[in-house]
Amino acid sequence: MKRMVMVILLLGLGPAWGAEGLLQVKSPHGVSETLDRFEQAVRNKGMTVFTRIDHAAGAARVGKVLRPTELLIFGNPNIGTLLMQSRQTAAIDLPMKALAWKDAQGQVWLAWNDPAWIARRHGISDRDAVVAKMQKALRAFGAAATKP
Repeated sequence: MKRMVMVILLLGLGPAWGAEGLLQVKSPHGVSETLDRFEQAVRNKGMTVFTRIDHAAGAARVGKVLRPTELLIFGNPNIGTLLMQSRQTAAIDLPMKALAWKDAQGQVWLAWNDPAWIARRHGISDRDAVVAKMQKALRAFGAAATKP
């Protein structure tokens, strides 16, 4: 398994770090399809989808241009509440979010906050198993959304 992870990372197929705490992966699909696929994976695990925001549409409503950019807000109160019980300030980063966008070169990206970064940001050190479970789920959702 470790060898497979190393190969994936060397080939550039795994998550890459963007801004601090942000994991991002390239997608071969359009922005909407990428987020549709991510959303379906979330729903298949019984998680709650709270809302979806089309930032480009919002920009267009005020006469501005923005490349396709969509945000999905989702979560599982059974899991997220545990982080908030440890440190209520984690609520600023929860529920989780997934962002899909097209960059200036036409590449579509999918990104989410690393739960370990959220835990570090809020000084949560008593929920390692919860954080690991969240990381595993997000990697699976990201893989489902970006597989060819």
